[in-house]
Amino acid sequence: MKTVFWHGLGQRADDWKDTIRLSFCEDTDCPELFSLEGDNREEDNSTYTGLLDRLEKRYEDTAEPFRICGLSLGGILALDYAIRHTDKVASLVLIGAQYKVPTLLIDFQNLLFRCMPGKAFEGTGLSKQDMIKLAHSMRSLDFSRRLSRITCPAVVVCGEKDTANRKAAERLREKLPQAKLHIIPGAGHEVNTCAPEAVAAILKMG
Repeated sequence: MKTVFWHGLGQRADDWKDTIRLSFCEDTDCPELFSLEGDNREEDNSTYTGLLDRLEKRYEDTAEPFRICGLSLGGILALDYAIRHTDKVASLVLIGAQYKVPTLLIDFQNLLFRCMPGKAFEGTGLSKQDMIKLAHSMRSLDFSRRLSRITCPAVVVCGEKDTANRKAAERLREKLPQAKLHIIPGAGHEVNTCAPEAVAAILKMG
């Protein structure tokens, strides 16, 4: 079964390398989310709907259901994709993901982005303005009423120190009765980089 890895905002595909190596997943796809092929509209690089559209196009010809492992933004996209394409998703591993994006958190994050120099965004795949635009485009995301459409096996993962997402992880576990919850001891938000062995162990469990 193919496993696809979707990274978080401010991350790159390379941040999954240790997880993939340790999990021994042979059939994988780990795209750079901000470099996906699409219809070449500039705004698609910096909007949530544009990212989702490009992911849908990337996997539209995939015949067998696949597993999605997504962190933060990647986890949000995984939830949305699974709701829209139940036949294509075999299982989910959702790390630090929100099913209802906190508006205040997004606004605070964008305030921080505005105070940061442009060079701080080098290597993220997005410019400072595109990063702000993408985050802003996620303010109204709320999957609460559509989570029941997800019936595949799921694992909800959160770092012990990820206080911004801990409650959301626990509530998501409640809203997905088939899901299991794993709190990773000592880990922060970017579990794929600070505790790749823990994510790999979860993936090995199937």
